Amino acid sequence: MLRGALLQVSESDLVRGAVVKAPVSRGVVQRYVAGEKVPDAVRVAGELRATNRLSTIDYLGEDTADRHQAEATRDTYVALLEALSDEDLARFGAAEVSVKLSAVGQALSQDGDAIALENARAICEAAQRVGSTVTLDMEDHTTTDRTLETLRTLREDFPWVGAVLQSYLHRTESDCRDLAYEGSRVRLCKGAYKEPESVAFQDGTDVDLSYVRCLKVLMAGDGYPMVASHDPRLVEIAQALAGHEGRSPDSYEFQMLLGIRSGEQKRIADRGHQMRVYIPFGEDWYGYLVRRMAERPANLQFFLRSLVGNG
Repeated sequence: MLRGALLQVSESDLVRGAVVKAPVSRGVVQRYVAGEKVPDAVRVAGELRATNRLSTIDYLGEDTADRHQAEATRDTYVALLEALSDEDLARFGAAEVSVKLSAVGQALSQDGDAIALENARAICEAAQRVGSTVTLDMEDHTTTDRTLETLRTLREDFPWVGAVLQSYLHRTESDCRDLAYEGSRVRLCKGAYKEPESVAFQDGTDVDLSYVRCLKVLMAGDGYPMVASHDPRLVEIAQALAGHEGRSPDSYEFQMLLGIRSGEQKRIADRGHQMRVYIPFGEDWYGYLVRRMAERPANLQFFLRSLVGNG
């Protein structure tokens, strides 16, 4: 119930305006968002690298309805990759980028898929030049097939492009089977959008059980699983499955969000595992923040306490 309410809040212009304008809000989001500009994201990636953590960087924004804005987003990603290279953070994918196709044109009313593909290809070309990689973020279920089709097209030239699958969708176990092939990078997360019962599990236990089923498929496959979860049980299960399948620590990785379980992130990295941190940056941080609270409602207490001056 709380998760649904938070997702409704994320769509409210009235609530959004009040929170964004609150003087304390910008200070609060610094825990979860690197900043608003490319140098902010590069700085945080460098700080993480100093503690043996990898990073994937998301320039916030989605459902872009203007082609010029989609192109500006593309250009920001290209500039980001070049800046990461200048700081020696891009090689071997130590810092990569995560891209929402709706941010680079998929949501446009005319030729959206073609425009998004063109812009995503330019980002992939920039990543290839500097030795980094790209992961295509997954959005709500209405875009899943289109996103996977774009993924297939990009992988013809850039086989290292990563996919994201969401365990709360009924279809995801089957999608995991389709993508668990050699060289295929797949990030498995629970999912953060409000979805109907017809396509998604509604109960948290069912989502977790689906996550484990999907994880078994990925760990037994020939691809590169990316375990995106803060749940200690799922992290432990992932390690056990990797051990059962005889996987080496460099054949899969863990992923967590900036600002959440930072101590555990460091411990995982210190134990010799691949630990990648999802770094969001940009001015459009509100929707991202509310969805993160919906995924993990315990974060809501921190945010509300900060808003009233007790954080």
